[in-house]
Amino acid sequence: MNHEEPLPDGLLDAFWAYERALVSDDLDAMAALFAPGGSTLRADGSGLLVGHEEISEFRRVRGGAPARVVEEVRVQVIGPDAALVVAVTAPTRGGRGLQTQLWRRDEGRWAVHAAHVSAPPVTFDRSVWRAVGAPLLDATGHGVLDGESLAVKDLFAVGGFAIGAGVPTYRENAPIEPVDAAAVARLRAAGATVRGIAQNDQFAYSLAGDNDHFGTPVNAVVPAAYPGGSSSGPATAVALGEASIGLGTDTAGSIRVPASYQGLWGLRTTHGAVDTAGLMPLARDFDTVGLLTRTPDLLLRAASVLVPQDTATGFEAIDLAQSGLDEELDHVAEAFRVHQAYQAWQAHGSWLTAHPAAVVGGAAERFRVASRVTADEDRDARATLALARTTWNRRLGATVLRLPSASGPAPRLWAPADAVDAERRATVRLTCIAGVTGRPVVAAPFTVTPDGPVGTSHVGPPGSDLALIRWVSA
Repeated sequence: MNHEEPLPDGLLDAFWAYERALVSDDLDAMAALFAPGGSTLRADGSGLLVGHEEISEFRRVRGGAPARVVEEVRVQVIGPDAALVVAVTAPTRGGRGLQTQLWRRDEGRWAVHAAHVSAPPVTFDRSVWRAVGAPLLDATGHGVLDGESLAVKDLFAVGGFAIGAGVPTYRENAPIEPVDAAAVARLRAAGATVRGIAQNDQFAYSLAGDNDHFGTPVNAVVPAAYPGGSSSGPATAVALGEASIGLGTDTAGSIRVPASYQGLWGLRTTHGAVDTAGLMPLARDFDTVGLLTRTPDLLLRAASVLVPQDTATGFEAIDLAQSGLDEELDHVAEAFRVHQAYQAWQAHGSWLTAHPAAVVGGAAERFRVASRVTADEDRDARATLALARTTWNRRLGATVLRLPSASGPAPRLWAPADAVDAERRATVRLTCIAGVTGRPVVAAPFTVTPDGPVGTSHVGPPGSDLALIRWVSA
């Protein structure tokens, strides 16, 4: 304990009571020792939480502080009823952290009005990375991506590693891949290094970005929010600056949603335009290779390596309300869900049946639902999708359809499971348009709300991927 003047009565008692509550995860005690109202602040490396209610909700899903020893406490007395307390903490797992608190006394009761927590530096975040290096693999050539680095979604083959698909049991039994997936090989040949293999939702069957085995990657721009999935690891790695390019997939929005939630640029390529050799499927009729970057210039350079050159030069845009598609979306989105589920079970059902405990949480429930889709139900869904594909492509023609990339900002981690699932269904209602038509989409971070970014998707004509990026960025 270090201080230069007498301490106000009761301050240290309150400090140590709060420390005990942190380590024991006593939510009631922590709530009582934080100032009520909407101006109380708590900050850490992931961002700022404002207001007693938001801070309490965060604590409810975070869990208690790790076991630790308080090595040093320093107090700067501001006045008889205010003090700044800085504590050095030593977690038993190693490292050193800091905890800075502004305490004020009101009517004889001490409470924290602002707190900043600095955890020990993290050298490897298993919720983001499965394997990482500096780099993990070098570039194999030189070109437009010299100096850039890749976060590769754990569905792509990376030579010398097994595909893990976000499922530990699957990775443990998977063969070592002898060569890179086609997309990885082309990006490395153009000068990009592989920074690492990044985590994803289990078998990529989600849009939230959570993984019950490895944890939920941080959302780099919205504190205590879902990062968006299933390309959650690559998205977070790019948003944090740990890689410059995220290589992912987009079946029902797995590029567009994390781009929307974390303020990134994203490309869902024209269906079939990029070689999918070495890529684990989810639903082949919708699966596409996708990219995530922080700038449109890099998105264009990376895309130019993967997709054929196009000749389109300019577009006219319409909004969803102008397109006439909105009235048909509920019916078609349900057909999309059914056919995606049927194909997902065809791809992974045998393995899941043999390993019934390997996939858990929301993904497990979706696969259970998928296992019950019959061939007749899938036939009817395919008929609906075929009609919609023909009708929608004729209606859209050469125009660009502009619509939100997700149905709203990233849900907070404390949102009820049914609310997160409702968000997912509402988002698929929007994202299925590209899946049904096979069209490319550029997701851009054009809109920021008080609750976080909401990306804008631009659905272009088939084969217009590069021109679409140029047009949107202009």
